[in-house]
Amino acid sequence: QILSWVMAVEFMLALPLNLTVLYIFIFRFKFWKNKSIFLFNIVVADFLLVVCLPVKIYNYQHNKRRSPNDMLCRIMHFMLFLNRGASIAFLVVLSIDRYFNVVRLGRRNFVKILKKTPQVSIVIWLLLFPLTIPTMLGTFECCNSHGRQVETKWHDAVFFTQIIIPFIILVYCTVHIVNRLRKKTVGDKTKLKRAVCVVVSVVVVFSICFIPCTIARAVLLSVRLRRDQAAEDIVVQVYDSLMVLSYLDCLLDPLVYCFCNSGFKDAYVSMFCPDVRQKLMG
Repeated sequence: QILSWVMAVEFMLALPLNLTVLYIFIFRFKFWKNKSIFLFNIVVADFLLVVCLPVKIYNYQHNKRRSPNDMLCRIMHFMLFLNRGASIAFLVVLSIDRYFNVVRLGRRNFVKILKKTPQVSIVIWLLLFPLTIPTMLGTFECCNSHGRQVETKWHDAVFFTQIIIPFIILVYCTVHIVNRLRKKTVGDKTKLKRAVCVVVSVVVVFSICFIPCTIARAVLLSVRLRRDQAAEDIVVQVYDSLMVLSYLDCLLDPLVYCFCNSGFKDAYVSMFCPDVRQKLMG
């Protein structure tokens, strides 16, 4: 019941935020002209998550971890995995782009080339489907974190791989960009500082939304191997709570948009917070 109200608050905050962000990207910022296609894809991934929340809230309000409708349960599981995978993939691409722009300056930046090709985003989405579809094809109770019926090697392999490997890449990019900023003694540091803000914001989103639930999942699997039911009952509650916490990425990602592109921030503030902009300019 408590988690259902937490998700309800997340939904009430995330729905208007993501709708306004979508509006700005499409009608005011025109992302296709500002080389912000990757950012727009993160917005789409976040919106997919927001759409799923009412179903999760309804189930939790009725003291159910999963929907009694098996097909709806599988669709929800697919959508949540697809959202997480897409959000992580495009956040990693943004960080790699900043890494090449700052640390490997002067070398050919393949990410910058990809940003000019909208079809690349479609390819990334299509590559996520082979990893995501198997999560809804099994006979296990796909949305139920309690019990050993959910244990599948593929499910856990995808779950850990799509978080741990990208997090290592993000930390690597962040460390090298920060070191590059420290070594720069002369010249304009504005570009470097902005790159640091981008990668740090992405790492913060990861650290808050994805890492805790990943650790909890690993602990849960370890407890199940020991067949300690009392400990499992506790760990399952912690895991479910941290999974609900992971849905905060649809609220935190707009911070990444602001750090990545000052044009988006200006467009958003001028549209929805004109008084704030006037005070800042004054």
